Order: sequence, then structure tokens, then C-alpha cells
Amino acid sequence: MARHGGRGWNGKVFGAALGVTLLAAGASVWTAQAGALGSQPPKATTSATQGSAVKPVAVDIAHASDQGARGVNITIDDGPDPVWTPQVLDVLRQYGVKATFCMVGTQAQAHPDLVKQVVAAGHRLCDHSVSHDTTMDKKSQAYQAQQILDAERMITQASGGVRPMYYRAPGGAFTPYSRHLAASRGMRPLGWNVDSKDFERPGTAAIVDTVERELPGGPTILFHDAGGDRSQTVEALRQILPWLKEQGYSYGFPVR
Repeated sequence: MARHGGRGWNGKVFGAALGVTLLAAGASVWTAQAGALGSQPPKATTSATQGSAVKPVAVDIAHASDQGARGVNITIDDGPDPVWTPQVLDVLRQYGVKATFCMVGTQAQAHPDLVKQVVAAGHRLCDHSVSHDTTMDKKSQAYQAQQILDAERMITQASGGVRPMYYRAPGGAFTPYSRHLAASRGMRPLGWNVDSKDFERPGTAAIVDTVERELPGGPTILFHDAGGDRSQTVEALRQILPWLKEQGYSYGFPVR
């Protein structure tokens, strides 16, 4: 998994999350992805919903599609954004595609109408932390818990009660602890196979080429709907979505 460190988005979102305490130390994302656990599943300290049962899910990082070998998962990170999320939703609607939206907690809190639109269109929600800190794996368990649980609460409240079904660590900064905590809250840790590189704005053609070239490596494709000008992403989706259907792929959600 690639990290998107130093790209400016961290600072923008972090300013809206001053209530989160910065602490130190944590396990490496690479160790976590290798599957080193070594501890009992952590206990969640807060509840994101009132009166709703939470069913734990698997702790390993999901990549596969629930549509099988010819399924693809479209995942959209960092929003919702009032300019770009509606445009992404329009493209998905045009091609009859359901996607997974990995939302930053402060963005969801600021734009609850967009969160509700995503849910109403049949897409799934994913917890992408409070402040998109790509160094979460270097921070304490208390900090990781705040980032995950507070974002879960923000997204659930913004949606009108629909909980996130996945947790995607910013930049792939998972730890054994964060994976166990998310899974204990019913949020499957979610990875990706194809980084479209759309965040770097390399041009629509380059984004399309990256997806077509890397898709044989796995079904979960990473795009963004916030953090800057996403016009290239919107146009790339207009080209990629019909191409995938022509190639015999079906659209699904990440396995749970």
C-alpha cells in the first residue's frame, strides 16, 4: 500500500480536529499488514450508535470483492466534499455503480447532507479516521482509538444512523491494535490493490492507464473525492467505469 504523506491534505483536515490528543509510539504498518497480532482484541471504549448491536468482523485487511474473481470494488477516499462528491455520485449513478466511500470524520460532520446522499444512493460507508493522519501507526493506542471511534461516531451521526462497514487507515497506516479495534466495532479493515494515483493529478489519461495496467493485481481500486481539484478523477471514472463493464467485470463491495 502506498502512503500519501506530505500531500497537504493532512494539515487541512487536522486543523479541524484539535480536540484529538497527540501521543507517541505505535507498531509499524508493514508489521501489521504481515499479520503480526500478538494480543487479544481490544475493547472499544465508546459507542458510535445508541442501542444498536455491533457484530465483530474479521481483522485481516480486505482486498477481495464480494462479486468473486471478476468483481471490482470502487472505493472513494477523503470526502465528502461539496464540490466533488456530488460529481462523483453523478458518474456512479450514470453507470449504475455502487461504491465504498471512505470518509474523514470532520468532513462527514461538516457535510451531513452529502453523507445522507451517499447512503441513499446505495453506497457503503467506511471510517477513514478523524484527521487523516498517515502516521497513525507511530502513535499510541489511545490516539488510534480516538481517531477510529470518533470518526465512527461522526460518520454515523451524519448519516442519520447508518454505521461504517469498513475502516481504512490513512495511507495504509494500520497496526494490529487498530485492526482489532475496528473489527470489534464491525468495521472490516480495508486495503486496496490499485492506487489510481489520482491524488497527484497526473492527468486523466495517466489515471486511466494506471488502473488498466494494475487491475490484474487485485480488484479494489482507490480514488479520491476531496483534498483538492478532483476533476481528473471525475473524468477518469467516466472512462474507466464503462471500460470495466466491457471487459466483463461486475461491480461489488469489499468482502466483510
